[in-house]
Order: sequence, then C-alpha cells, then structure tokens
Amino acid sequence: MLHQHLFRPILAAWLILLAPSTWAATTLVAVASDFTKPMTEIAAAFEKTTGHTAKLSFGSSGKAFAQIQSGAPFEVYLSASEKYPLELEKSGFAVIDSHFVYAIGKLVLWSATPDYVDGQGEILKTGTFKHIALADPSHAPYGVVAEDVMKSLGVLDNLRPLFVMGENISQTFQFVSTGNAELGFVGLAQVIDVNSGKIGSGSGWVIPDNLHSPFRQMAVLLKTGAENPAALALVDFLKSLIVSAIIEKYGFGLPQ
Repeated sequence: MLHQHLFRPILAAWLILLAPSTWAATTLVAVASDFTKPMTEIAAAFEKTTGHTAKLSFGSSGKAFAQIQSGAPFEVYLSASEKYPLELEKSGFAVIDSHFVYAIGKLVLWSATPDYVDGQGEILKTGTFKHIALADPSHAPYGVVAEDVMKSLGVLDNLRPLFVMGENISQTFQFVSTGNAELGFVGLAQVIDVNSGKIGSGSGWVIPDNLHSPFRQMAVLLKTGAENPAALALVDFLKSLIVSAIIEKYGFGLPQ
C-alpha cells in the first residue's frame, strides 16, 4: 500500500507536465497575402503563448473564398476585405456573428527606384511609365482599393491600358520589385522598415484613406473550426494586445 501512495503523486505530476502537449492542437488558416509578414510573426507568438499551432496558407482573399466554398479544410479565414467573411456567414460556411475586423489596410504607390514616386502621387498624372502593377480587382481587395484611388484622382481610364495584374498583392510586389513594372500599388506591410516605420527602400506614397473606400480587413471563424480548440484560441489571440502591437509595427491601422 505504501508503494501505491508514493506512486500516485508522481503520476499526477507527470500528467500535469504532459497536459499542455496533450491539449495542443493545430488549425489551418487562410490568410490574405498582404498579411504575410505580420501573420507569420503572430503565428509564432500564438504557438509560444498557447501551445497551439497555426498552419498558414497565403493567397488572394477571393481565391481563398472560392476554395472554402469548394470544401477546403480551412478553419479560420483572414480576408483583406469585409465582403468575403460576411458572405461566408450568410451562406453557412462560417459561424454566425464570429466575424471581426482585425486590421485596417494601408495602400502604397511604390517603385523599387529611389526618388521615382513623389510624396503626393503626382506621377500618376504626369509620369511617362509604361506599366503600373496592381492586384487583380476581380478577387484581390487591394486591387479594388487601387482602382478606387485612381478613380478618385481621375486617372483610372487613362492608366487602365498600362495595367499589369498580379494574382495577389505578393505577386504585384514582385512585378514592381523586379522592374517588370516601374511602379505599382502594394501593401505598406510589404515595404515598411519596421524599425523606422517608414518605407524601407525605393520610393513611395502612402495613400490617404480619404481617396478610397474603407479598407477594413475582416476575419471569421469557419464552421470547420468551430470545435477545434486551436481555431477558437487563435480567434481570441487575434484580438489580444500582443497581436495589436505586431499589426501596428507592420503599418496597419487598428480597428476602432
């Protein structure tokens, strides 16, 4: 009997030590391309803080939306717009009222060439460039916002023949960074120097919010993740102060 009494505390201690790894789970997350850098950092902080793992898949918001509707096993979806998460709730793919704005997107007119893009975007009216890159507006919210900006400035029709369309904002950035387009509309997170808070290379114009429609980036819990503790934990974690600090560091605004 003595041996049994000694064994029980040891067993209890081992169970406590093993518990976190036993409870840890993995969630599959669809993420808009513009959020690649912050979300990679957020996923690392999430695992360190909770023990859960977030497996990330980056791409255009519209393509992820279509994949979810076709049965892709994503459990959490971070879109670059409000449109797709709200539609997924209406169509039964997402948990009702689980949507929330996680960041306010910031658009930049950027060139890899120093001193090429002026601080007011006047190059859009006066420049002699041959190509301007933007994400495809048919499925990438950054492309929709880029067209809003050009429409506000009265240059959309003039510039449309010069468009080079990226599949998503990551490909758009590649077009500009490699010189395949002299300039283009990219996300601030792609070009920001996180130490200075300024554009790190080339030249750019951070576009004022009043030149486009509200750029609220929205997340939603999908029904496939409704019972997964990792998915539920990630949704909570995205609303934490830790995540807010990461989001601001990469140039995004915070929801009010």
